[in-house]
Amino acid sequence: MHRVTLFAGHYGSGKTNLAVNYARALKKEHERVVIADLDIVNPYFRTKDSAEVLEREGIEVISPEFANSNVDLPALPASLYGVVQRRDRYAVLDIGGDDRGAYALGRYAPYILEENDFEMIFVANFMRPLTRTPEEAVEVMREIESAGGIPFTAIANNTNLGRLTDAAVIREGTEKSRELSRLCGLKIIFTSVEKNLARGLDTDGVFPIELQKKYYDL
Repeated sequence: MHRVTLFAGHYGSGKTNLAVNYARALKKEHERVVIADLDIVNPYFRTKDSAEVLEREGIEVISPEFANSNVDLPALPASLYGVVQRRDRYAVLDIGGDDRGAYALGRYAPYILEENDFEMIFVANFMRPLTRTPEEAVEVMREIESAGGIPFTAIANNTNLGRLTDAAVIREGTEKSRELSRLCGLKIIFTSVEKNLARGLDTDGVFPIELQKKYYDL
């Protein structure tokens, strides 16, 4: 397990929900855990929406100033530098969607690369319009890598349709994730599945998750 875990993917891939669940899982094994929201582009799905639950469990939350407000481009707080510079805690970073959102990662990339104790996870959701195929997903991966300055090291299969997800959706996502893994040469670190649905699946590497309570109900 690496000290810094980064989640990045296309808009609507579910990376924020995945980052929140991963931080909660980390907290069960490690005393000091922080989750940081680097998404300054998308105002609808925020780590901050789960701040109350996370902080109650002892997880520090760092999010853009003015998140959940009417400010178009919130500023990243200076405390984010401490997340990557201080090595006495485990950190989960939620990166903005696509290359535009990943630009914010660039200023922290040198510290992360220097420590070299990170997992950069591409969150794949093959039910999203612009990542329907493994080939399209590879294009998004390369755009994010170029903008953020950190290479992906693993894939998380997060293929879902929200509360409409069923076993068939999971199976389709698993097949396409395997093809994506073949194309880019990266491991599939896990398949994330809503915890009630996960009980009935026999897929290897399932990571049961809870759906994040969102501030906006889209």
